[in-house]
Amino acid sequence: MNSNASGVSGKEKLVVVVVAAHNLMPKDGEGSSSPFVEVEFDNQRLRTQVKHKDLNPVWNERLVFPLPDPADLPYRTLEVNVFNERRSGNSRNFLGKVRISGSGVAREGEEVVQLFTLDKRSLFSHIRGEISLKLYLSTREEVKSQAVNGGGGSSVVQSKSKKLHHQPNAALLSVQQQQQQQNLMQEQSKPAQQVQSKPAQPAEPGPGEMKPVVIAAAPQPVTAAGVGGGGGLLGGFLGGGSSEFLLKETRPSLGGGPTSKDKTSSTYDLVEQMQYLYVKVVKAKEVSTPFGGGGELVAEIKLGNYRGITKRVGSGSSSYGVEWDQVFAFSKDCIQSSVVEVFVKESNKDEFLGRVWFDLNEVPKRVPPDSPLAPQWYRMEDRKGEKAKSGEVMISIWFGTQADEAFAEAWHSKAANVNFDGLCTIKSKVYLSPKLWYLRLSVVEAQDIVPAERGPAMARFPELSVKAQVGNQFLRTRVSPVAPNRSLSNPFWNEDMVFVVAEPFEDYLIVSVEDRVGPGRDEVVGRVLLPATAIERRTDDKPVVSSDAKPTAKQLWKPHLGVLEMGILGATGLMPMKIKEGKGGSTDAYCVAKYGQKWVRTRTVNIASNAGPRDARIGKVRIRLSTLESDRVYTHSYPLLMLHGSGVKKMGELQLAVRFSCANMASMLHMYTIPLLPKMHYVHPLSVNQLDSLRYQAMNVVASRLSRAEPPLGREVVEYMLDHDSHMWSMRRSKANFFRLTSVLSGIVAINCWVESIRNWHKPVYSALFVVVFLWLVCCPEFIIPIMLLFMALMGLWRYRSRPRHPPHMDTRLSHAESIYPDELDEEFDSFPTSRSAEVVRMRYDRLRSVAGRIQTVVGDMATQGERFQALLSWRDPRATFLFIISCLFASAGFYAVPFRVLVALWGLYALRPPRFRSKLPSRALSFFRRLPTKTDSLL
Repeated sequence: MNSNASGVSGKEKLVVVVVAAHNLMPKDGEGSSSPFVEVEFDNQRLRTQVKHKDLNPVWNERLVFPLPDPADLPYRTLEVNVFNERRSGNSRNFLGKVRISGSGVAREGEEVVQLFTLDKRSLFSHIRGEISLKLYLSTREEVKSQAVNGGGGSSVVQSKSKKLHHQPNAALLSVQQQQQQQNLMQEQSKPAQQVQSKPAQPAEPGPGEMKPVVIAAAPQPVTAAGVGGGGGLLGGFLGGGSSEFLLKETRPSLGGGPTSKDKTSSTYDLVEQMQYLYVKVVKAKEVSTPFGGGGELVAEIKLGNYRGITKRVGSGSSSYGVEWDQVFAFSKDCIQSSVVEVFVKESNKDEFLGRVWFDLNEVPKRVPPDSPLAPQWYRMEDRKGEKAKSGEVMISIWFGTQADEAFAEAWHSKAANVNFDGLCTIKSKVYLSPKLWYLRLSVVEAQDIVPAERGPAMARFPELSVKAQVGNQFLRTRVSPVAPNRSLSNPFWNEDMVFVVAEPFEDYLIVSVEDRVGPGRDEVVGRVLLPATAIERRTDDKPVVSSDAKPTAKQLWKPHLGVLEMGILGATGLMPMKIKEGKGGSTDAYCVAKYGQKWVRTRTVNIASNAGPRDARIGKVRIRLSTLESDRVYTHSYPLLMLHGSGVKKMGELQLAVRFSCANMASMLHMYTIPLLPKMHYVHPLSVNQLDSLRYQAMNVVASRLSRAEPPLGREVVEYMLDHDSHMWSMRRSKANFFRLTSVLSGIVAINCWVESIRNWHKPVYSALFVVVFLWLVCCPEFIIPIMLLFMALMGLWRYRSRPRHPPHMDTRLSHAESIYPDELDEEFDSFPTSRSAEVVRMRYDRLRSVAGRIQTVVGDMATQGERFQALLSWRDPRATFLFIISCLFASAGFYAVPFRVLVALWGLYALRPPRFRSKLPSRALSFFRRLPTKTDSLL
């Protein structure tokens, strides 16, 4: 209901009179129910009073809904739900529902009481009874809820939004309570005849819009920019940093419930439902052509300004039918007519041979998993309106959603204005990464090698090496070393080479022995050509490639743990990426999602004809599955952040709905104890250099395969998704990693500060209690480990209340993207090798030298302390080593004679003694350690 509800009394409104219900199912456990009725229409909900302990309640309450467009009423649905209110008042039981089409609503004065049988919500619902309703259109009713007999019915108006698993935070609840109190005070101050209305809104948003609601931590009113018909955006900015770059929680109107377990009926329950009109033209027969047949026939579907034409099929003789078997999908939002027409005509001619039309008010609605509608024969009429000799056409027509099986192969009305080059991008596509394998080549030795050169050149020692090639991958061994027990014709290398190959194995392994006869000049001595299909596939003791921790070999696959579902709802506020002629900026946006070997590309929106050769980056979102709760729907608006030469920039927001369903929690918990990679990766580990090289080779193989698909997934997309440039030097990234390490060590530093505070007796009571607990643990050491484990368990349980309730996102503060200098950004975006001037390179080199100098000092200090420990027994300083040995002898005797508990207690009391009993000078042991020699004096 909008804010000007009281000012639209002259417009038509939908009136629903809830008369009574009969023979309801008892649901309160005492043989009765406390029913109430909730009516939902056009994203609004109104409810009646609660009739306590009554299985045959009588309400006679009138519920009035505003009707913006009466002509659209036949295409809308009214949903009536009956619930039982429990004693607590915070929950309810389902008693039945009724769905009524808007085409059955009568005019005022013609209304009659209709009896509807209550339907089940699911297969296992226990429902019975009927409900009596009266529906009509009126221009005299006001948009408010009242009782017909003056019963003072109180209706609650709500926005249509699905209840998700998560609960609103405390700040939101407090703000809502204050708003309710303010609204109650305002209602009490209004006259009784005044129409109840919502606070004024600046504009009425369209359906499906996502408007932010900012929540203040202090008790302040909620500032709302608007509430869309399809759902609003729950206020909460999640995370730290600027509010522009934060994650926002949304509550869109999804197509299904968040706890739906029926995967067949909930295929598209993570996205907003989109209504389509489907027209399936199967075939035609007995079509009479003007000249006796022989031409090509087409079927044309016309709906307002939209036209869809089938493929051309030869008619032959009129007694034989022509078959098209094509489906056309028209978006319900674009329907501009109440009639859909199907023409059968000859190709390249305007006059039709037959015509069939359908009234959209009579078109049925189908929702999967309902069975598909069976096509039927319809007699066509000619240009004169006669149906005698025009033939018949087989057609099926229905209203459905994007969950319909025909959606994927249907011709879409949104493709009417798309150029030919962009037709392949109007539908979403699924790509599969090729199955990758490691090809391990062990080069051991060669025998009876004959050098290529003869004569005087044979006086030199041959520099033989092996070069291996698989596709575009080249690897070379070192030059064979000289061995006194081997001849020149039998060189040996004993090296391993690892390549990345993809199924199907179409490449050849080319192994050649080459002799370096000069600088940059190699001559081939011999060559071996092996097809990759002839090489044995082994999974026992040789590594197989693992993509996202999943081996390629099927015999090594583990059973599936669950299902990951993602709904890509849309994007808002995207920055223009290209300039159209005379039309300003635009963006041909599409989204690519990847998990494991599966890549998904959505349809491209606003397809332009001047697309560039490379797709520009807009933003990226990473979601770690281990941070998601099972069977919970996460609906958030993720900021799309990009780092440019001028700084971090928000390119828009991406709205996603994610759900991870786990079938077996025990298997999920067991997975945490299993190694990430197959056993072969640990039996024969790869070096760091090999991993970097193989990762780059695998990316090239995947990019080349996906770029040959239709529509192609460009190399720039694969590189962006796989973070191929993450290893490049960046001062910003180095700072971020340093502060990440500092944050990890901050806990140890905090414990050290706390111990120092205890030692210095800043709080004598705490220090005394610590001494007592220390002495007790010394006397009972068997309690130390149990207490530590119990403390960590209690700490984890305590932090459960403040656990993160939202998935992580890009953090600009953690990435040091907000406080970076322009020159550091320019260095990060510089090419490799550099393309900057000599002065800029010299300045950056000097800066890098200063940073490296600090690291060099820290590393040197760490080496100094380690060398002092080594000097204790090295006799580099004879007197220091002598003192240490004598001290060890006396200490060994003392530790043997005195119980260990007593020694620990004495050491603890000595370390915790009050400051007045201490000296400000360093201890004798520390002074002795600092005087030990190091190797610093031997450095140049």
